[in-house]
Amino acid sequence: MTWRTGCVMWAHKRQKGIFLLLLLAILTLLGGVAEAALPTDEGKADVWRIITLQSYNSRLVTLSTALLGVTSGLVGVFLLLRKRSLMGDALSHATYPGIGLAFLIMTCLGGEGKWLPGLLLGASITGVVGVILVSAIRHTTLLKDDAAMGIILGVFFGAGAAIMKMVSNLPGADAAGMDGFVYGTAASLIFGDFVLILAVTAFVCGAAILLIKEFTLVCFDESFAISQGWPALRLDLAMLALVTAVTVVGLQAVGLVLIIAFLIIPAAAARFWTHKLHVMLWLAASIGGASGWLGSSLSSLLVDLPTGAVIVLVAATIFMLSMLFGFARGILPRAVRQTRLRRKVGKQHLLRAIYEILERDQPDTAEPVSNLPIDLELLALHRSWSSAELQRLLRRARGEDHLEDELPGKVRLSESGFGEAARVTRNHRLWELYLIRYADIAPSHVDRDADLVEHVLDADIVRQLELELRGQPVRVFVPPSPHLINQPSG
Repeated sequence: MTWRTGCVMWAHKRQKGIFLLLLLAILTLLGGVAEAALPTDEGKADVWRIITLQSYNSRLVTLSTALLGVTSGLVGVFLLLRKRSLMGDALSHATYPGIGLAFLIMTCLGGEGKWLPGLLLGASITGVVGVILVSAIRHTTLLKDDAAMGIILGVFFGAGAAIMKMVSNLPGADAAGMDGFVYGTAASLIFGDFVLILAVTAFVCGAAILLIKEFTLVCFDESFAISQGWPALRLDLAMLALVTAVTVVGLQAVGLVLIIAFLIIPAAAARFWTHKLHVMLWLAASIGGASGWLGSSLSSLLVDLPTGAVIVLVAATIFMLSMLFGFARGILPRAVRQTRLRRKVGKQHLLRAIYEILERDQPDTAEPVSNLPIDLELLALHRSWSSAELQRLLRRARGEDHLEDELPGKVRLSESGFGEAARVTRNHRLWELYLIRYADIAPSHVDRDADLVEHVLDADIVRQLELELRGQPVRVFVPPSPHLINQPSG
Protein backbone atom coordinates (compact mmCIF):
# COMPACT_ATOMS: atom_id res chain seq x y z
CA MET A 1 0.00 0.00 0.00
CA THR A 2 1.37 3.39 -1.04
CA TRP A 3 1.34 6.46 1.14
CA ARG A 4 -1.18 8.15 -1.18
CA THR A 5 -3.52 5.15 -1.10
CA GLY A 6 -3.30 5.06 2.67
CA CYS A 7 -4.22 8.74 2.88
CA VAL A 8 -7.21 8.23 0.62
CA MET A 9 -8.45 5.27 2.69
CA TRP A 10 -7.97 7.26 5.88
CA ALA A 11 -9.93 10.18 4.40
CA HIS A 12 -12.82 7.87 3.47
CA LYS A 13 -12.89 6.36 6.95
CA ARG A 14 -12.80 9.83 8.48
CA GLN A 15 -15.64 10.90 6.24
CA LYS A 16 -17.83 7.98 7.30
CA GLY A 17 -16.89 8.49 10.93
CA ILE A 18 -17.86 12.14 10.94
CA PHE A 19 -21.11 11.32 9.17
CA LEU A 20 -21.97 8.73 11.81
CA LEU A 21 -21.06 11.21 14.54
CA LEU A 22 -23.44 13.74 13.00
CA LEU A 23 -26.23 11.18 13.01
CA LEU A 24 -25.42 10.37 16.65
CA ALA A 25 -25.50 14.07 17.47
CA ILE A 26 -28.90 14.41 15.82
CA LEU A 27 -30.18 11.38 17.73
CA THR A 28 -28.90 12.85 20.99
CA LEU A 29 -30.50 16.20 20.19
CA LEU A 30 -33.83 14.63 19.38
CA GLY A 31 -33.61 12.54 22.53
CA GLY A 32 -33.00 15.69 24.53
CA VAL A 33 -36.00 17.37 22.93
CA ALA A 34 -38.15 14.37 23.71
CA GLU A 35 -36.92 14.23 27.29
CA ALA A 36 -37.63 17.93 27.72
CA ALA A 37 -41.13 17.45 26.35
CA LEU A 38 -41.67 14.32 28.47
CA PRO A 39 -39.87 15.00 31.77
CA THR A 40 -41.75 12.43 33.84
CA ASP A 41 -40.54 8.92 34.56
CA GLU A 42 -43.44 7.54 32.57
CA GLY A 43 -42.46 9.70 29.61
CA LYS A 44 -38.85 8.53 29.82
CA ALA A 45 -40.07 4.95 29.86
CA ASP A 46 -42.05 5.68 26.69
CA VAL A 47 -38.91 7.05 25.07
CA TRP A 48 -37.01 3.85 25.80
CA ARG A 49 -39.89 1.66 24.67
CA ILE A 50 -40.19 3.48 21.36
CA ILE A 51 -36.46 3.62 20.67
CA THR A 52 -36.12 -0.12 21.30
CA LEU A 53 -39.23 -0.85 19.16
CA GLN A 54 -41.07 -2.58 21.98
CA SER A 55 -44.42 -1.11 20.95
CA TYR A 56 -46.03 -2.99 18.06
CA ASN A 57 -47.57 0.05 16.40
CA SER A 58 -44.42 2.13 16.79
CA ARG A 59 -42.31 -0.74 15.48
CA LEU A 60 -44.53 -1.09 12.43
CA VAL A 61 -44.55 2.63 11.63
CA THR A 62 -40.83 3.11 12.32
CA LEU A 63 -39.71 0.17 10.20
CA SER A 64 -42.06 1.13 7.37
CA THR A 65 -40.91 4.74 7.20
CA ALA A 66 -37.25 3.71 7.54
CA LEU A 67 -37.59 1.32 4.59
CA LEU A 68 -39.39 4.00 2.62
CA GLY A 69 -36.58 6.43 3.44
CA VAL A 70 -33.93 3.98 2.24
CA THR A 71 -35.74 3.43 -1.04
CA SER A 72 -36.51 7.11 -1.57
CA GLY A 73 -32.92 8.10 -0.93
CA LEU A 74 -31.66 5.49 -3.39
CA VAL A 75 -33.84 6.49 -6.34
CA GLY A 76 -33.54 10.16 -5.40
CA VAL A 77 -29.82 10.01 -6.23
CA PHE A 78 -30.59 9.18 -9.86
CA LEU A 79 -33.21 11.93 -10.02
CA LEU A 80 -30.71 14.43 -8.66
CA LEU A 81 -27.96 13.40 -11.05
CA ARG A 82 -30.47 13.38 -13.91
CA LYS A 83 -31.41 16.96 -12.97
CA ARG A 84 -35.01 15.86 -12.49
CA SER A 85 -35.52 16.44 -8.80
CA LEU A 86 -38.96 17.93 -9.48
CA MET A 87 -40.01 14.70 -11.18
CA GLY A 88 -40.95 13.28 -7.79
CA ASP A 89 -43.18 16.26 -7.19
CA ALA A 90 -44.78 15.89 -10.61
CA LEU A 91 -45.34 12.16 -10.14
CA SER A 92 -46.75 12.55 -6.63
CA HIS A 93 -49.30 15.05 -7.92
CA ALA A 94 -49.98 12.84 -10.93
CA THR A 95 -51.20 10.12 -8.56
CA TYR A 96 -53.78 12.45 -7.00
CA PRO A 97 -56.52 12.09 -9.65
CA GLY A 98 -55.92 8.34 -9.77
CA ILE A 99 -56.88 8.04 -6.10
CA GLY A 100 -60.13 9.94 -6.69
CA LEU A 101 -60.99 8.03 -9.85
CA ALA A 102 -60.34 4.70 -8.14
CA PHE A 103 -62.63 5.72 -5.28
CA LEU A 104 -65.40 6.70 -7.71
CA ILE A 105 -65.10 3.50 -9.75
CA MET A 106 -65.08 1.21 -6.72
CA THR A 107 -68.05 3.07 -5.20
CA CYS A 108 -70.07 2.92 -8.42
CA LEU A 109 -69.39 -0.83 -8.66
CA GLY A 110 -70.83 -1.26 -5.18
CA GLY A 111 -67.55 -2.01 -3.47
CA GLU A 112 -65.60 -0.37 -0.67
CA GLY A 113 -64.38 2.99 -2.01
CA LYS A 114 -61.45 3.19 0.40
CA TRP A 115 -60.09 -0.27 -0.39
CA LEU A 116 -56.36 0.44 -0.25
CA PRO A 117 -55.12 -1.87 -3.06
CA GLY A 118 -57.65 -0.31 -5.43
CA LEU A 119 -56.63 3.22 -4.47
CA LEU A 120 -52.93 2.42 -4.94
CA LEU A 121 -53.70 0.80 -8.31
CA GLY A 122 -55.46 3.96 -9.44
CA ALA A 123 -52.57 6.08 -8.20
CA SER A 124 -50.12 3.83 -10.05
CA ILE A 125 -52.03 4.09 -13.33
CA THR A 126 -52.21 7.89 -13.35
CA GLY A 127 -48.61 8.05 -12.14
CA VAL A 128 -47.48 5.94 -15.10
CA VAL A 129 -49.57 8.13 -17.41
CA GLY A 130 -47.82 11.18 -15.95
CA VAL A 131 -44.41 9.60 -16.61
CA ILE A 132 -45.34 8.80 -20.20
CA LEU A 133 -46.66 12.31 -20.80
CA VAL A 134 -43.52 13.93 -19.36
CA SER A 135 -41.36 11.75 -21.59
CA ALA A 136 -43.57 12.45 -24.61
CA ILE A 137 -43.45 16.21 -24.09
CA ARG A 138 -39.69 16.09 -23.67
CA HIS A 139 -38.97 13.99 -26.75
CA THR A 140 -41.57 15.37 -29.17
CA THR A 141 -41.39 19.10 -28.40
CA LEU A 142 -38.74 21.71 -27.79
CA LEU A 143 -39.77 22.06 -24.14
CA LYS A 144 -37.26 21.17 -21.43
CA ASP A 145 -37.76 18.81 -18.50
CA ASP A 146 -38.76 21.53 -16.05
CA ALA A 147 -41.51 22.83 -18.33
CA ALA A 148 -42.85 19.32 -18.97
CA MET A 149 -42.87 18.48 -15.26
CA GLY A 150 -44.52 21.81 -14.42
CA ILE A 151 -47.28 21.16 -16.95
CA ILE A 152 -47.99 17.64 -15.66
CA LEU A 153 -47.87 18.80 -12.04
CA GLY A 154 -50.35 21.61 -12.54
CA VAL A 155 -52.79 19.75 -14.81
CA PHE A 156 -52.92 16.53 -12.81
CA PHE A 157 -53.17 18.25 -9.43
CA GLY A 158 -55.98 20.45 -10.74
CA ALA A 159 -57.77 17.38 -12.07
CA GLY A 160 -57.22 15.61 -8.76
CA ALA A 161 -58.63 18.51 -6.76
CA ALA A 162 -61.73 18.59 -8.97
CA ILE A 163 -62.24 14.82 -8.70
CA MET A 164 -61.80 14.89 -4.93
CA LYS A 165 -64.44 17.61 -4.74
CA MET A 166 -66.79 15.34 -6.67
CA VAL A 167 -65.95 12.49 -4.31
CA SER A 168 -66.74 14.59 -1.25
CA ASN A 169 -70.13 15.58 -2.74
CA LEU A 170 -71.06 12.05 -3.84
CA PRO A 171 -74.32 11.02 -2.09
CA GLY A 172 -73.98 8.10 0.26
CA ALA A 173 -70.24 7.78 -0.24
CA ASP A 174 -67.97 7.74 2.78
CA ALA A 175 -64.99 9.83 1.63
CA ALA A 176 -63.77 10.60 5.11
CA GLY A 177 -60.06 10.16 5.48
CA MET A 178 -59.28 10.55 1.78
CA ASP A 179 -57.24 13.66 2.55
CA GLY A 180 -54.80 11.36 4.34
CA PHE A 181 -53.22 10.62 0.97
CA VAL A 182 -52.41 14.32 0.68
CA TYR A 183 -50.79 14.77 4.09
CA GLY A 184 -50.00 11.19 5.04
CA THR A 185 -51.30 8.98 7.85
CA ALA A 186 -48.31 6.98 8.99
CA ALA A 187 -49.94 6.16 12.30
CA SER A 188 -52.62 4.13 10.51
CA LEU A 189 -50.15 1.80 8.78
CA ILE A 190 -50.95 -1.90 9.20
CA PHE A 191 -48.92 -5.05 8.70
CA GLY A 192 -50.10 -5.35 5.10
CA ASP A 193 -48.73 -1.87 4.37
CA PHE A 194 -45.39 -2.87 5.89
CA VAL A 195 -45.24 -5.97 3.69
CA LEU A 196 -46.02 -3.86 0.62
CA ILE A 197 -43.33 -1.31 1.48
CA LEU A 198 -40.85 -4.13 2.17
CA ALA A 199 -41.60 -5.75 -1.18
CA VAL A 200 -41.27 -2.46 -3.08
CA THR A 201 -38.03 -1.68 -1.23
CA ALA A 202 -36.55 -5.05 -2.18
CA PHE A 203 -37.66 -4.67 -5.81
CA VAL A 204 -36.45 -1.07 -6.21
CA CYS A 205 -33.11 -1.68 -4.48
CA GLY A 206 -32.52 -4.83 -6.51
CA ALA A 207 -33.38 -3.11 -9.79
CA ALA A 208 -31.21 -0.10 -8.94
CA ILE A 209 -28.24 -2.34 -8.12
CA LEU A 210 -28.65 -4.42 -11.29
CA LEU A 211 -29.02 -1.35 -13.52
CA ILE A 212 -26.57 0.94 -11.74
CA LYS A 213 -24.14 0.97 -14.66
CA GLU A 214 -26.87 1.79 -17.18
CA PHE A 215 -28.52 4.40 -14.96
CA THR A 216 -25.16 6.04 -14.32
CA LEU A 217 -24.44 6.27 -18.03
CA VAL A 218 -27.84 7.84 -18.78
CA CYS A 219 -27.56 10.28 -15.87
CA PHE A 220 -24.13 11.61 -16.79
CA ASP A 221 -24.09 11.43 -20.60
CA GLU A 222 -27.32 10.48 -22.34
CA SER A 223 -26.00 11.42 -25.79
CA PHE A 224 -23.01 9.11 -25.39
CA ALA A 225 -25.31 6.30 -24.23
CA ILE A 226 -27.45 6.71 -27.36
CA SER A 227 -24.37 6.80 -29.61
CA GLN A 228 -23.19 3.52 -28.09
CA GLY A 229 -26.50 1.82 -28.81
CA TRP A 230 -27.95 1.84 -25.29
CA PRO A 231 -31.77 2.13 -25.05
CA ALA A 232 -31.67 5.47 -23.27
CA LEU A 233 -35.41 6.06 -23.53
CA ARG A 234 -36.30 2.69 -22.03
CA LEU A 235 -33.72 3.13 -19.28
CA ASP A 236 -35.17 6.56 -18.56
CA LEU A 237 -38.67 5.10 -18.34
CA ALA A 238 -37.41 2.29 -16.09
CA MET A 239 -35.85 4.86 -13.76
CA LEU A 240 -39.09 6.84 -13.65
CA ALA A 241 -41.04 3.63 -13.04
CA LEU A 242 -38.97 3.02 -9.90
CA VAL A 243 -39.69 6.57 -8.77
CA THR A 244 -43.39 6.00 -9.42
CA ALA A 245 -43.38 2.81 -7.34
CA VAL A 246 -41.73 4.62 -4.42
CA THR A 247 -44.14 7.53 -4.75
CA VAL A 248 -47.22 5.32 -4.72
CA VAL A 249 -46.23 3.27 -1.67
CA GLY A 250 -45.17 6.44 0.16
CA LEU A 251 -48.53 8.15 -0.22
CA GLN A 252 -50.09 6.71 2.91
CA ALA A 253 -46.98 7.21 5.03
CA VAL A 254 -45.99 10.81 4.26
CA GLY A 255 -48.54 11.92 1.67
CA LEU A 256 -48.10 13.25 -1.84
CA VAL A 257 -47.13 16.71 -0.57
CA LEU A 258 -44.13 15.49 1.46
CA ILE A 259 -42.98 12.52 -0.65
CA ILE A 260 -41.03 14.99 -2.81
CA ALA A 261 -38.95 15.94 0.22
CA PHE A 262 -38.26 12.25 0.91
CA LEU A 263 -37.04 11.83 -2.67
CA ILE A 264 -34.83 14.93 -2.83
CA ILE A 265 -33.46 15.79 0.62
CA PRO A 266 -31.49 12.56 1.37
CA ALA A 267 -29.87 12.58 -2.07
CA ALA A 268 -29.07 16.29 -1.86
CA ALA A 269 -27.59 15.85 1.63
CA ALA A 270 -25.43 12.94 0.46
CA ARG A 271 -24.11 15.02 -2.43
CA PHE A 272 -22.31 17.30 0.01
CA TRP A 273 -20.23 14.40 1.36
CA THR A 274 -18.80 12.64 -1.67
CA HIS A 275 -18.07 12.71 -5.41
CA LYS A 276 -18.33 8.91 -5.79
CA LEU A 277 -21.64 7.49 -6.95
CA HIS A 278 -21.59 4.28 -4.91
CA VAL A 279 -20.76 6.22 -1.74
CA MET A 280 -23.48 8.73 -2.54
CA LEU A 281 -26.04 5.94 -2.95
CA TRP A 282 -25.03 4.44 0.40
CA LEU A 283 -25.18 7.81 2.16
CA ALA A 284 -28.52 8.80 0.63
CA ALA A 285 -30.09 5.49 1.65
CA SER A 286 -28.65 5.88 5.17
CA ILE A 287 -29.90 9.46 5.51
CA GLY A 288 -33.35 8.49 4.25
CA GLY A 289 -33.55 5.51 6.59
CA ALA A 290 -32.30 7.52 9.56
CA SER A 291 -34.78 10.31 8.81
CA GLY A 292 -37.66 7.86 8.71
CA TRP A 293 -36.52 6.12 11.90
CA LEU A 294 -35.84 9.25 13.94
CA GLY A 295 -38.82 11.17 12.61
CA SER A 296 -41.26 8.36 13.36
CA SER A 297 -39.81 7.85 16.83
CA LEU A 298 -40.03 11.55 17.64
CA SER A 299 -43.58 11.85 16.34
CA SER A 300 -44.58 8.88 18.51
CA LEU A 301 -43.33 10.75 21.56
CA LEU A 302 -44.86 14.07 20.60
CA VAL A 303 -48.33 12.93 19.60
CA ASP A 304 -49.50 16.34 18.41
CA LEU A 305 -47.00 16.37 15.53
CA PRO A 306 -47.76 14.60 12.22
CA THR A 307 -45.33 11.84 11.33
CA GLY A 308 -44.66 12.94 7.75
CA ALA A 309 -43.85 16.50 8.75
CA VAL A 310 -41.48 15.39 11.53
CA ILE A 311 -39.67 13.01 9.16
CA VAL A 312 -39.12 15.82 6.68
CA LEU A 313 -37.90 18.16 9.44
CA VAL A 314 -35.39 15.56 10.62
CA ALA A 315 -34.20 15.08 7.03
CA ALA A 316 -33.92 18.85 6.66
CA THR A 317 -31.78 18.99 9.83
CA ILE A 318 -29.41 16.38 8.40
CA PHE A 319 -29.36 18.33 5.14
CA MET A 320 -28.38 21.56 6.92
CA LEU A 321 -25.57 19.82 8.79
CA SER A 322 -24.40 18.20 5.56
CA MET A 323 -24.49 21.54 3.77
CA LEU A 324 -22.27 23.02 6.47
CA PHE A 325 -19.84 20.16 7.14
CA GLY A 326 -19.92 17.88 4.07
CA PHE A 327 -16.36 17.20 2.89
CA ALA A 328 -17.07 17.25 -0.84
CA ARG A 329 -19.27 20.36 -1.17
CA GLY A 330 -19.96 21.60 2.35
CA ILE A 331 -19.72 25.32 2.99
CA LEU A 332 -17.10 25.17 5.74
CA PRO A 333 -14.77 22.55 4.14
CA ARG A 334 -15.01 24.38 0.81
CA ALA A 335 -14.11 27.66 2.50
CA VAL A 336 -11.13 25.95 4.14
CA ARG A 337 -9.99 24.49 0.80
CA GLN A 338 -10.32 27.83 -0.94
CA THR A 339 -8.35 29.55 1.80
CA ARG A 340 -5.61 26.93 1.56
CA LEU A 341 -5.53 27.24 -2.22
CA ARG A 342 -5.23 31.03 -2.04
CA ARG A 343 -2.36 30.70 0.40
CA LYS A 344 -0.70 28.07 -1.79
CA VAL A 345 -1.04 30.24 -4.89
CA GLY A 346 0.33 33.29 -3.08
CA LYS A 347 3.29 31.32 -1.72
CA GLN A 348 4.12 29.85 -5.11
CA HIS A 349 3.87 33.25 -6.79
CA LEU A 350 6.26 34.68 -4.19
CA LEU A 351 8.80 31.88 -4.56
CA ARG A 352 8.68 31.99 -8.35
CA ALA A 353 9.03 35.77 -8.34
CA ILE A 354 12.17 35.52 -6.18
CA TYR A 355 13.63 32.80 -8.42
CA GLU A 356 12.92 34.79 -11.59
CA ILE A 357 14.64 37.87 -10.15
CA LEU A 358 17.67 35.77 -9.24
CA GLU A 359 17.61 34.26 -12.71
CA ARG A 360 17.33 37.65 -14.38
CA ASP A 361 20.20 39.11 -12.38
CA GLN A 362 22.40 36.14 -13.35
CA PRO A 363 22.14 36.08 -17.15
CA ASP A 364 24.74 33.33 -17.62
CA THR A 365 22.46 30.34 -18.24
CA ALA A 366 25.40 27.95 -18.21
CA GLU A 367 25.85 28.52 -14.50
CA PRO A 368 23.31 27.41 -11.88
CA VAL A 369 21.23 30.13 -10.27
CA SER A 370 22.75 31.35 -7.00
CA ASN A 371 20.66 32.01 -3.91
CA LEU A 372 21.36 35.69 -3.13
CA PRO A 373 19.49 38.37 -1.15
CA ILE A 374 17.17 40.60 -3.16
CA ASP A 375 15.52 43.95 -2.44
CA LEU A 376 11.92 43.95 -1.27
CA GLU A 377 11.11 46.94 -3.46
CA LEU A 378 12.29 45.03 -6.51
CA LEU A 379 10.22 42.03 -5.46
CA ALA A 380 7.09 44.14 -5.01
CA LEU A 381 7.53 45.73 -8.46
CA HIS A 382 7.98 42.33 -10.10
CA ARG A 383 4.40 41.26 -9.32
CA SER A 384 2.87 44.68 -8.65
CA TRP A 385 2.24 43.75 -5.00
CA SER A 386 1.25 46.33 -2.44
CA SER A 387 3.42 46.65 0.65
CA ALA A 388 0.77 45.07 2.89
CA GLU A 389 0.17 42.16 0.51
CA LEU A 390 3.90 41.50 0.16
CA GLN A 391 4.42 41.51 3.92
CA ARG A 392 1.57 39.06 4.35
CA LEU A 393 3.11 36.69 1.81
CA LEU A 394 6.52 37.01 3.46
CA ARG A 395 5.11 36.16 6.88
CA ARG A 396 3.49 32.99 5.54
CA ALA A 397 6.69 31.99 3.71
CA ARG A 398 8.74 32.51 6.88
CA GLY A 399 6.21 30.44 8.79
CA GLU A 400 6.91 27.54 6.42
CA ASP A 401 10.71 28.02 6.72
CA HIS A 402 11.07 29.09 3.09
CA LEU A 403 12.86 32.36 3.92
CA GLU A 404 15.91 33.34 5.97
CA ASP A 405 16.24 36.41 8.11
CA GLU A 406 18.23 39.04 6.25
CA LEU A 407 19.10 42.69 6.46
CA PRO A 408 16.26 45.21 6.56
CA GLY A 409 14.73 45.72 3.14
CA LYS A 410 16.05 42.42 1.75
CA VAL A 411 14.90 38.83 1.60
CA ARG A 412 16.67 35.54 0.93
CA LEU A 413 15.39 32.03 0.32
CA SER A 414 16.28 29.24 2.71
CA GLU A 415 17.66 25.97 1.38
CA SER A 416 14.21 24.35 1.34
CA GLY A 417 12.68 27.53 -0.04
CA PHE A 418 15.19 27.68 -2.89
CA GLY A 419 14.43 24.07 -3.84
CA GLU A 420 10.68 24.72 -3.71
CA ALA A 421 11.10 27.90 -5.79
CA ALA A 422 13.06 25.95 -8.44
CA ARG A 423 10.36 23.26 -8.52
CA VAL A 424 7.53 25.80 -8.85
CA THR A 425 9.36 27.71 -11.59
CA ARG A 426 10.15 24.47 -13.41
CA ASN A 427 6.50 23.37 -13.41
CA HIS A 428 5.45 26.81 -14.63
CA ARG A 429 7.95 26.71 -17.48
CA LEU A 430 6.99 23.20 -18.53
CA TRP A 431 3.36 24.21 -18.78
CA GLU A 432 4.27 27.38 -20.66
CA LEU A 433 6.28 25.37 -23.21
CA TYR A 434 3.45 22.88 -23.59
CA LEU A 435 0.92 25.66 -24.26
CA ILE A 436 3.25 27.32 -26.75
CA ARG A 437 3.92 24.11 -28.64
CA TYR A 438 0.49 22.46 -28.61
CA ALA A 439 -2.03 25.23 -27.87
CA ASP A 440 -0.41 27.77 -30.21
CA ILE A 441 -0.34 30.49 -27.54
CA ALA A 442 2.07 33.35 -28.13
CA PRO A 443 5.05 33.47 -25.72
CA SER A 444 4.11 37.02 -24.74
CA HIS A 445 0.67 35.83 -23.51
CA VAL A 446 1.43 32.40 -22.09
CA ASP A 447 2.52 33.54 -18.61
CA ARG A 448 -0.96 34.45 -17.41
CA ASP A 449 -2.51 31.27 -18.86
CA ALA A 450 0.10 29.14 -17.12
CA ASP A 451 -0.64 30.89 -13.82
CA LEU A 452 -4.15 29.42 -13.88
CA VAL A 453 -3.02 25.79 -14.04
CA GLU A 454 0.44 25.45 -12.56
CA HIS A 455 -0.81 25.28 -8.96
CA VAL A 456 -2.71 22.03 -9.52
CA LEU A 457 -0.04 20.11 -11.45
CA ASP A 458 0.76 16.87 -9.67
CA ALA A 459 3.87 14.73 -10.11
CA ASP A 460 2.28 12.49 -12.75
CA ILE A 461 1.26 15.42 -14.96
CA VAL A 462 4.71 17.00 -14.60
CA ARG A 463 6.32 13.72 -15.62
CA GLN A 464 4.08 13.50 -18.68
CA LEU A 465 4.96 17.07 -19.64
CA GLU A 466 8.64 16.22 -19.38
CA LEU A 467 8.24 13.19 -21.59
CA GLU A 468 6.14 15.09 -24.09
CA LEU A 469 8.48 18.04 -24.34
CA ARG A 470 11.89 16.39 -24.04
CA GLY A 471 11.42 12.72 -24.75
CA GLN A 472 12.94 11.64 -21.44
CA PRO A 473 12.48 12.48 -17.77
CA VAL A 474 14.26 15.56 -16.45
CA ARG A 475 15.21 15.65 -12.78
CA VAL A 476 16.53 19.08 -11.83
CA PHE A 477 16.63 21.07 -15.06
CA VAL A 478 14.69 24.36 -15.02
CA PRO A 479 13.97 25.36 -18.62
CA PRO A 480 14.66 28.97 -19.58
CA SER A 481 11.73 31.36 -19.66
CA PRO A 482 10.10 31.64 -23.11
CA HIS A 483 9.38 35.33 -22.45
CA LEU A 484 11.08 38.29 -20.82
CA ILE A 485 11.29 37.83 -17.09
CA ASN A 486 11.43 41.53 -16.34
CA GLN A 487 7.93 41.86 -17.80
CA PRO A 488 5.50 41.95 -14.83
CA SER A 489 2.99 39.07 -14.91
CA GLY A 490 -0.60 39.10 -13.76
